[in-house]
Amino acid sequence: MRAYILETIYELSKKPYQKWFKKQPSWDISARTLITYPKGSLGFHLGCFLLQHDFSPQPKLENHDVFHVLTSTGISVPEEVAMQYYLLGNGKRSIYLISVIFIGTLLYPDKIKLFKKAYRKGKAAYSFHQLDYKKLLHQPVQTLKTTFLISSL
Repeated sequence: MRAYILETIYELSKKPYQKWFKKQPSWDISARTLITYPKGSLGFHLGCFLLQHDFSPQPKLENHDVFHVLTSTGISVPEEVAMQYYLLGNGKRSIYLISVIFIGTLLYPDKIKLFKKAYRKGKAAYSFHQLDYKKLLHQPVQTLKTTFLISSL
C-alpha cells in the first residue's frame, strides 16, 4: 500500500513537473540508440538500465535514470526514496526531491537507516547532480564514478 501511494503521487505529478518545472530540452533519444554507445560508456549503461526494466526515456527527466546508473540504485520505492536522499546529500534541491523525501520518510520510517546511509554517500561524493549528462553519454561510466567519488547505494 505504501508503494502504491507514492507511485500514484508520482504518476499524477510527473506531467505537470515536466511541463512547468523542467526547463531543459528533452534528449530525444531512445534506449535502443543508447545501447549503440561504446560498451562501458554512460550511454550504453543507461540504455541497458532502461531496457532491463522495460523503461523508455522520459522527456526532460532523463537525468533521473542516469542517477540510477551512477549510484547503482534499484527501482523499488524505498530505493527511489533513498536515491533522493543521496541527491540531497549531494546538494540537489527541488520541489520534487523534497516532496519525495518528506512523503517517503513518513511512509517508510523502517528504512531510515538506508536513507541516512544514502544521504552520507551523497555528501561524500563531489557534486555531480547538476552535470549535463547528455554531453557525457560517451564517457566511461566508471570514470565518472571515480572522478566524482560516486559510490553504490
